[in-house]
Amino acid sequence: MALDPYRRVLSVPALRQALLLGILVRIPIFAGGVILTLHVVQTLHRDYGSAGLVTAAATICIAVSGPWRGRLLDTKGLRRVVLPSLVVTAVCWSIAPFVGYLPLLLLAALAGLFVVPTFSIIRQAVIAAVPGSDRRTALALDSVAVEVSFMVGPLIGVWAATVWSTAWVLFTVEMLGVIAGIGLWSANPVMVPDRGDGNGNGAAAEKLPRMAWFRPPFLAMCAAAAASTIVLSGCDIAFVAALREFGAVSLLGPVLAIWGLGSVVGGLVYGMLRRSIPAFLLLGGLSVATLPLALSPSVWPLAALGFLAGLLCAPTITATVDQLSRVVPEAARGEAMGWHGSAMTAGSALGAPLAGLAIDHWGWGGGFVTVSAIGVAVATTGAGATYAYRRTRARAVTRRAQSTDQVSLSPGP
Repeated sequence: MALDPYRRVLSVPALRQALLLGILVRIPIFAGGVILTLHVVQTLHRDYGSAGLVTAAATICIAVSGPWRGRLLDTKGLRRVVLPSLVVTAVCWSIAPFVGYLPLLLLAALAGLFVVPTFSIIRQAVIAAVPGSDRRTALALDSVAVEVSFMVGPLIGVWAATVWSTAWVLFTVEMLGVIAGIGLWSANPVMVPDRGDGNGNGAAAEKLPRMAWFRPPFLAMCAAAAASTIVLSGCDIAFVAALREFGAVSLLGPVLAIWGLGSVVGGLVYGMLRRSIPAFLLLGGLSVATLPLALSPSVWPLAALGFLAGLLCAPTITATVDQLSRVVPEAARGEAMGWHGSAMTAGSALGAPLAGLAIDHWGWGGGFVTVSAIGVAVATTGAGATYAYRRTRARAVTRRAQSTDQVSLSPGP
């Protein structure tokens, strides 16, 4: 039956724990991003470009810290990495909501540098909980959990921001994130499967040089991940601008929830497929499906088109994680996921200000168009480069095989 893969992976207690932890720690993340934009625009009276710059500063710092924190996860363990993050994050977000624009930008950047590497931790825990044959299904469920968090977080956060001060709502949401991080520290989920064979392979794997896996297939998945978040983070800003233009900011939460619901449906369907779909093909579909959002005449057509575009959100992210995890050895997975996370946050850092600047110049529709065009360009380039790389590798293998055959057939002295 089509649902059998989900029944099989959900029967694993470690996977259920990882998915629940993922929802709890991600809800404040998604709520905080939208509230931060509203805080800069409504309370600090800045434009969308300024709001995008704050988001960019934080996400650039997250991108810088990703590989470093991922390597620490591989070598030092979860608790020694997460505890300093909790302290710095609590201090920064206790101050940032109540200061002016420049101090807010600096504190958000510092908090980003020490952010809990939530996505890397949860995805490693999901991968470690199931065998390789069920990995795509488990990662699809994790993507669905991300979308549930994405629907719930902004819905509650935006509603709260329309009732209370954005400063206090931002403070509350970020402190809830700290509490969720404490729960993650306490649970300390397993991130590496116990598959040692007693032959010293673990020690050999620890000495694996980075360049053994830091190769074009890995870099291609990082590029696809970055482009996908350029599209998604740009859409976040564009949705806020569109709802403000329509005079319906109070409906921002439901509209984002509908967008996320489309991603949930798409993720569940993708997890049931027998074969994976290339990440660049999914990225191209996501980008093309996002473009019509710019033509929406009112709130509910925007929501309907958002649902259709959302169908490819979770599958695209899932494909990049799944395909990346299969070209990287387990001993380097923490650092690799750190680079993947850095690529995604770098994409967010680019997408938010690019969409913000486009909105300031051409209106909210320009935000959707700009990030869609970037996504299509990366998908086309990446697919072509991947095809060329595979052909080159195949030719090299063929030449080596022919050379070996010629040597074996040559007469002896």
